[in-house]
This record gives sequence, C-alpha cells and structure tokens, in this order.
Amino acid sequence: MSAPVLSRRGFIAATALAGGGLMFDLRIASAQAAGGVLNAFVRIAPDNRVTIGAKNAEVGQGAKTMLPMLIAEELDIDWAQVTIEQTHADAAIFGPQSAGGSRTTPREWLPSRRAGAAARAMLVAAAAKRWGVEPATLTTRSGRVLGPGGRSLTYAALAADAAAMPAPELEKVALKDSATFRIIGQSIRGVDTPAIVAGKPLYGIDVSLPDMLHAVFVTCPAFGGTMKSANLDAVRALPGVAHVVPIKGDGAPESLVDGVAILSKSWWTANKARDALEIEWDDAAARAFSSETLAEGAKAKLAGKGEAEVLRSGDPDAAFAAAAKTVEAQYHYPFLAHATLEPQNCTARFADGKVEIWAPTQNPEAGRTAVAKALGIEPAAIRINLTRIGGGFGRRLMNDYMVQAAAIAKAVPGTPVKLIYTREDDTRRDFYRPAGWHRFRAAIDGQGRLTALHDHFVTPGTGGKAVRAGDASASEFPAGLGPAILYEQSLIPTNMPTGWLRAPGSNGVAYAFQGFLDEVALAGGRDLPTLMLELLDGATELARGPNQPPFKTARARGVIEKAVAMSSWADRARLPKGEGKGFAFYYSHMGYFAEVVHVAMAEGMPVVRAVWAAGDVGSHIINPLNAVHQVQGSIIDGLGQALVGQAITQVDGAVEQASFDTHPLPRITDAPPRIEVAFVTSEDPPTGMGEPALPPLIPALANAIFAATGRRVRSLPIRPEMFA
Repeated sequence: MSAPVLSRRGFIAATALAGGGLMFDLRIASAQAAGGVLNAFVRIAPDNRVTIGAKNAEVGQGAKTMLPMLIAEELDIDWAQVTIEQTHADAAIFGPQSAGGSRTTPREWLPSRRAGAAARAMLVAAAAKRWGVEPATLTTRSGRVLGPGGRSLTYAALAADAAAMPAPELEKVALKDSATFRIIGQSIRGVDTPAIVAGKPLYGIDVSLPDMLHAVFVTCPAFGGTMKSANLDAVRALPGVAHVVPIKGDGAPESLVDGVAILSKSWWTANKARDALEIEWDDAAARAFSSETLAEGAKAKLAGKGEAEVLRSGDPDAAFAAAAKTVEAQYHYPFLAHATLEPQNCTARFADGKVEIWAPTQNPEAGRTAVAKALGIEPAAIRINLTRIGGGFGRRLMNDYMVQAAAIAKAVPGTPVKLIYTREDDTRRDFYRPAGWHRFRAAIDGQGRLTALHDHFVTPGTGGKAVRAGDASASEFPAGLGPAILYEQSLIPTNMPTGWLRAPGSNGVAYAFQGFLDEVALAGGRDLPTLMLELLDGATELARGPNQPPFKTARARGVIEKAVAMSSWADRARLPKGEGKGFAFYYSHMGYFAEVVHVAMAEGMPVVRAVWAAGDVGSHIINPLNAVHQVQGSIIDGLGQALVGQAITQVDGAVEQASFDTHPLPRITDAPPRIEVAFVTSEDPPTGMGEPALPPLIPALANAIFAATGRRVRSLPIRPEMFA
C-alpha cells in the first residue's frame, strides 16, 4: 500500500504508427510489480487526439478516469483531446492491476505521472532537434511544443521524430510543479458515465458472443458439502437444455466447489431447469454450524481469558488496580454480504488448450493463477479481458466465478459459456465480512483520563488462525498513545467463507472501538472529540506495519477539528429532545476521517438528518467530483449496513437470506438529505478514497442515537425493538 519505489531503471519506447501518429510504450519497473512492468500506453493520432490506456479494473471508484488524468497532466494535453481505453489484464505488461484496499492512487501517483512526463520529454527533444535549439528553451501546452519566435508544433507532427529519440530515465524525468496543474485537481466526470446512463453494454453481465451458451451453477446450500448423486440424465432430457456438466470441487471455496452446471441458449431456460435437478449432498458436518451456536460459542469465549495476546503495552493490570473508575461493555456486529448490484458472472471460451475470459474482476492475476491451477494449463494460456464492474466492495477480489466459468467452458470446448449467478446464488455464495464480538474494559483516573484499555476480541477461526479479514490489529487506536493496552483474541470455528468487504479489518472494528470510547469519554466527563485530541497529544508519529506510512497525529487532529467545526458540534446541546449528534474518528487505508451524524427519532427509529465528513487523503484531491462521490457513497453504504437491517445468519450450515427482501440495500429515501464533505490537505502523497470514509460513519451514528435517546447501540444492525 506504500508508494512504489523504483527498483531499477524504467524505460519508455516509442513507435511510429502507420499513417502517422505515435504510440508510447511506457514501462516502469517497481517493487510492487515483483519484476514485472507497468505499461500505461499513450497513442497519439494524426489529428492530435491522444488515447490513454486505463489499466486497472473500474469498480466505480474512478480509476478508469483518474489514472489517465495523471498521465494527461504530465503529457500536457487538454482533457478534451483524450480518449480512454480499458486494457486487458496482463501483469507482465501493465504491472499491478488489482482494485482493492484503496491502493491504486498511492501505487500509481508517481509512476503514471512519470509515464506522461517521459512521453512529453521525448516530444520536446524531437522539436528541439528539428529547430536546432536546447530542449530547456521549449515549453508545451495543449498537445503542442512551443518554441522561440512563436514557433509551434503539434505532438502529432512530431510523432515520427519522437519515435527515434532516446528514452529518458523515468526516475529522473522532470515532473510538473503542482502549481501548474490543469487537470489534476479538476472535477472530471467519469469516462463511462454517459454510456451507463444510456444503458450501453459495459459490464461483465453484458458480454455477448456468437453461439454463446448461458450457464447456471448449482452448489450445496451448506458450505463444505459435497455431491453424492444427482439426476443428471433427467435434466439433460429437458427441452432447451444443451449440456449438464457435473463439477468436482477442489475443496477451496475461492476456486471450485462441487456442483452441477446447466447450459442452454437461454439463461431463463437453464435457470428453470434447475427446478428439476435433484442432488443428494453429503453435508452432515456442515449442518452443525448455525448463528445460534456461533453466538453461544462467542459468549462462552468472552467470559474467559483470551486465547492469545495481540498486544500488551504498559502495565494494564496496575492501571486497572489504580483506576478511579472503570467502564465495561460488549459490542457485536454480524456477518455481512457484499450484495453487489451486478451479481457474479463471467464468460469463458476454452479451445486448443487455451482459455479466453471476460470478467468483472478486482484481482485478475489471482484469477489467472486460480484458473490455471484448476484447468491444469499454463497461466500464459489465459487471456483476461477486463469489463466494468457493477459493484465490488471486495467481493470480486475472490475469483470463484471466474474459475467456475472456465471449468464449465472446458467441458464444452470451442463454445463460449456465460455463467451468471441468480441473486439468491450471489447472496448465499458470498465471502462474508466476518462477525465479531468484543468485551471492553477501560480504566479512568481521577482527572477523567483514559489510563488503560482492554479488548477481548472473539472472531471466527481455527488452529490459532483467524479467518480471512478477521484478524485483530496490534495497532488499533489508541495503541501507542499513552494508555496501557491489552488486546486479546479468541477464535470460534465457522464454515462460512469470509473475505474483504469495503474497509476490511476496519468496518466492524471501528464501530466497536469508537462506540466504546464514546462511553469512556462521557464517563470521564468529556466528549469523544476531546478525548481523541487528548490522546493524540502524546505523540507525533506512530509506526504501522511493513510498507505502511506512519500514522501522523497532526493529520488526525486536523480532520477532527474540521469535522467539529463544520458540524457546529459545540451547539449540539441546543437540539430538540429526541435529536442528537454523534462523532467518530478512524484511520484506515492511509486515510484520516472524522465524521459527525445528526439523528432525530421518528416513529420509533432514528432518521439521519445530516452527516458531516472531514478527510485527509494527502496533498492532492486528484478528481474532486469523484472524491466527494466516494465519501458520500461510503456514508450511504455504512448507513445501509447499520440502519436498513443488513445481517447474514445461517441455519444448518447454510445462509438464510436470499435476496434484497431479507438482506436489503439502502434506498434513495434512506439517504440523508444533507451530506457535507470537506478535505484537509497535507504534505503527504495522495492516497485512495474507496475505503477510509466508511468506518467512522457507523460509530458516529450509534453515538448520535445515544445522544438522542440515552440508549447505547452495542449490537448491529439497529432494529426498532431496541427503542421499544
């Protein structure tokens, strides 16, 4: 997640195009690429239009627009000159192409700019040679090189000459002074927005190929179950059914699980045919798991000592023994599904030992590896075409649907196969945000200061290892800021496959910690912003994990003070009865966010009137329009998780929820009428926006509900019976 550090010289090659024009092959070797290269290609046409390749998957986070903005800025062209093309997936050419963890911006900030600057340098060198002047005497503007005496040449006119120029060293190429930026910092509409509004095919689910068959894939309802028998011949005999393909799993839910694929020219026909499919499953072991037994196991674990110490700093035992007051509380949050609007899908065609894939994937190279292993072919025999993604939030970091589509296609070589999950499939075959249980204790001294914090965290896992996205963090706030700390972790088994959900490792934990710290602040005679600022006075920087920038307390203070000011926090006592404001701060994915929520009780449930969000994601907001949308989307997403009623439960090893009636998404009417967003810029390089605005929203909401009602929300989701 750190900015790339060039491990060896990057290079740029230029090729003259037939009929005029120029293509730059911009390659940057970086540590993250593990010996691979980043290729952000630039193609200059004879009419001086510039095509820029967008290499990362577009999940709605804006990368398809933002990355070309960086290149166009340093190339010094007008945005109106730019055409953007989505590249295919190939780490050997393009370098890292994953979309997750808010990593794209910090990873690409310098490499993409250097790519554009290198192309500009070669064009300037070509003009200098033609005019017989020094390159330093020339400038550029709007896709032209400008010289002494009013001379001017378009980039297109210089294409052939530039192709023969020696390549500059990317680490040494001169970058623009930020004061001269004309594209970075401007609000630019998403490149795909007009096509989306017009309903044009962009997404994986829109892929259509000649002679394509549609597929549904039926698997065991209970996670881990295997197939014993099925009436395959009876289903094959149904009208319209082209093939029925049994699939043998490899035991990994992110790869292949046992199931039966039904193929037809019509997806509707294939899906209806599953009604006649009768499968006997071996799922006895899986059926032992349920939400009820999981909760009982967590309760028993919380009552005892933690199984492992995640962090012990200072002397927590002594601090609790000397405390003037102690505060205790337990918090819980449930499993969550990603519930992407576009259900999982993938199209694959297998022929001659090779497979071509059209996939809405956030992690294409991991998908390539998984497909190669499952099909027994070389990774080089797989081509992955990236489609736009209709919602990811981490779900499409897992490539099970890609592997399944490829395996089904291998059974009918030469025929394209399009696998689409039903909404029920999508909900019941997710990789869920893990549930969590926390038992907190805090010690407060005679001056109301926090002197010790103890969290016993119960999370799913076995064998001493938490499930994916279920680990406790030793750096969880306020670790390193003065109070003695004891963080413990215990594990409870589950058969639920888990995965990363927007702000993984932070979305549930932030709610628990910031909710409890609000209790601690009030017990010490303070409000939460005051407590946070007191804690932040104890240090300037805190080291984080490997390849992570340090946590800077000044940046945290900056967003806290901004959120307090913009929300008129000091005037909250003047609110009418039944209304309240709540605050929370959180640092995640290199972003600092503080948020205030204003709620009013209406018909027995809290209604959000307004949200104020202040964030620090570095020195530049590359595309302000998109940045604001990302924050607003995070806020609405968080409100949906907490207020709309989202939770995943299971009985007999299987998920109970099936569609949006039982795992609802927030509607337009659930969005608050007022969401104000402000950015506090700092000197640090810019970082991503997809994740960090979500974690503080839910605790700010819960703390606002307490301010309005006097009732603590210590379990999610929020339900009417909590206020009865």
